Amino acid sequence: MSEQLTLPAEARDRAGKGASRALRRDGRVPAVIYGEKKEALSIHVEEKLLSKMLSTGHFMNSVVMIDFKGKPQRTLPKAVDFHPVSSRPIHVDFLRIGEHTKVYVAIPMRFDNEEESPGLKRGGVLNVVVHELEIVCDAANIPNEIHVSLEGLEIGDSLHISNVSLPHGVVPANQDEDFTVATIVAPSAMKAEEEETAPEGEVPTVGEGEEAAGEGGEPAEGGSSEE
Repeated sequence: MSEQLTLPAEARDRAGKGASRALRRDGRVPAVIYGEKKEALSIHVEEKLLSKMLSTGHFMNSVVMIDFKGKPQRTLPKAVDFHPVSSRPIHVDFLRIGEHTKVYVAIPMRFDNEEESPGLKRGGVLNVVVHELEIVCDAANIPNEIHVSLEGLEIGDSLHISNVSLPHGVVPANQDEDFTVATIVAPSAMKAEEEETAPEGEVPTVGEGEEAAGEGGEPAEGGSSEE
């Protein structure tokens, strides 16, 4: 289960780009808490602590308790904006949720037991179709990863979502189809697939104002050759 994080926050007294830039210069990141049919709350959090949480790799799948004025607010991160050059976080959106709210999150897929796949042992290649699975689950039971066993899979076999053992209370967000999660393909099949999807080579075209050359490098009719 994903761990619960705690992030202290303070109120933003002023709005606007100038106020946000001033906060960032002080090592703070502007943020907002919304949802649960309550008024949106403008806050700011410590950049160093936020960056540490982001580095875990599962920040977006974790319940974050925002400690605001001594009153914790249960939230789920919904969006993080980063500076295009420095990649520092510059704004965060938090969705306010109840303790057992049903939430939609994207969870990384982890493929286990490769050594128990006959197809992989014979040189087959694991072709992952779904790297992150969108699920619906209780906010109190968000998994860190979805584990998928490759045991017994041969070259040519496909794993569908119906073959994946999901944690209790977790269901795919897309329940309308039994979509493919991964396949075991032969190396030659993988290469052929890449060649089929590769863009065709561009055919050189005559630029504006240029004249096409004839066979043997001679200028086309009407053209002139340089001495």
